[in-house]
Amino acid sequence: MSTQTTNYLDIIERLPAGALLRLQNVSWDDYEFLLTQMQGYPGHRVTYEGGRLEIMSPRREHEIYKKFIDSMVKVLAQELSLDIEESGSATLRRKKFDKGAEPDESYHIQNAARVADIIEVNLETDPPPDLVVEIDTTNESLPKLAIYAALGVPEIWRYDGRNVHIYSLVGDGYEKIQKSLAFPMMSAADLTQYVEQRKTEGSKAALAGFRQMVRSRKSS
Repeated sequence: MSTQTTNYLDIIERLPAGALLRLQNVSWDDYEFLLTQMQGYPGHRVTYEGGRLEIMSPRREHEIYKKFIDSMVKVLAQELSLDIEESGSATLRRKKFDKGAEPDESYHIQNAARVADIIEVNLETDPPPDLVVEIDTTNESLPKLAIYAALGVPEIWRYDGRNVHIYSLVGDGYEKIQKSLAFPMMSAADLTQYVEQRKTEGSKAALAGFRQMVRSRKSS
């Protein structure tokens, strides 16, 4: 461990909720070592690209929406009888591209069977998550899209505090689309409706309404 890495850890220890720490000229080895030390900071998100490293410390608001959208994905999997593999905020990285990121949530859906018996997904040999979720109520995640594109993530759901946006990987970048690739019955407007409903009616009622909507569409 370098002296510089020790200094990074000292800064991270004092990072307040909602803060974003940016560091320059961080080596890949120091980045990988930092990842091994971040177990004591489970809510923090680490992003790395070409020597630039960012560490985000989320607020409670960020975690609320992260967990709610995760619950929506689980409802979809249950109601549609889909096997999904959840990887949460597990680090996605490839040294070849000098890039790495930690999503708020991530799921293998179409490729669930390919990673079902794998403890730690290795993007050198394993497929990336089919769906990544990013919550932008604390800090903007749009700069991370280039990293996810390089890593081959097919779909991103991004909630900006008011609306859910769906992005599809096209070539080496993302295009905004209206309907989900992983769950074709779901549109960005549908997802937004129930995330916003949670603000006024609470998680239980919003999830119940969401489940009812999924059931009605499934049977139609």
